[in-house]
Amino acid sequence: MKRRTQIRALAQVSMLAVLVNACLTLLPASADSLARDDPIRIVAFGDSLTAGYGLQQGEAFPAELQRALEARGHAVEVINAGVSGDTTAGGLQRFDWAFPDNADAAIVALGANDALRGIDPAQSRQNLDKILARLEARGIVVLLAGMKAPRNWGEDYVKRFDAMFPELAGKHGALLHPFFLERVALRPALNLDDGVHPNRDGVAAMVESILPKVEELIARVTAKRGAAAN
Repeated sequence: MKRRTQIRALAQVSMLAVLVNACLTLLPASADSLARDDPIRIVAFGDSLTAGYGLQQGEAFPAELQRALEARGHAVEVINAGVSGDTTAGGLQRFDWAFPDNADAAIVALGANDALRGIDPAQSRQNLDKILARLEARGIVVLLAGMKAPRNWGEDYVKRFDAMFPELAGKHGALLHPFFLERVALRPALNLDDGVHPNRDGVAAMVESILPKVEELIARVTAKRGAAAN
């Protein structure tokens, strides 16, 4: 009789263990696990080249970039934080509301309007420096998209303006895409009639050019999430 009672008790313990394991498999993933599986949120922070001047909303650079990344298997959300006409000073002023709390990464593409207006590169550099410092303080991984000054401003201006992007990327440990309009600038077939803003084909060329650097950006975010979970 005693042995039967022991066998019954062992059976009950075994059944309880099975039930507990089954329940555990049904529990939601931990917060860390969910965070790792969340789409990577990339804020495209720029001017009309980012906003998609002259294009439909779904044709702008952020939307085209998201489609390209998803086609390559990345779970991402690319947020369009471009404002037409924005300078580095304008970007600095709107920084606090441009980046959501859950932003993982940023593509900073400001400076084109500074160059078009002939703003002192020292001022542009100071603004970008502050933007990158704020992103760094928030732990947001950064890809800095460079710009080139119009050559009619003279050799000194061009040298100082063009140099600030690699110098600031190095200072803040950001990734660098040297020229946001690579493959597009001065190519009429890839621009709108104004000769300045990319058309749909131009946006596609911009995305193709910057894509390897954006994938490096995603790899940095993934590594950061993994380190935070350990």
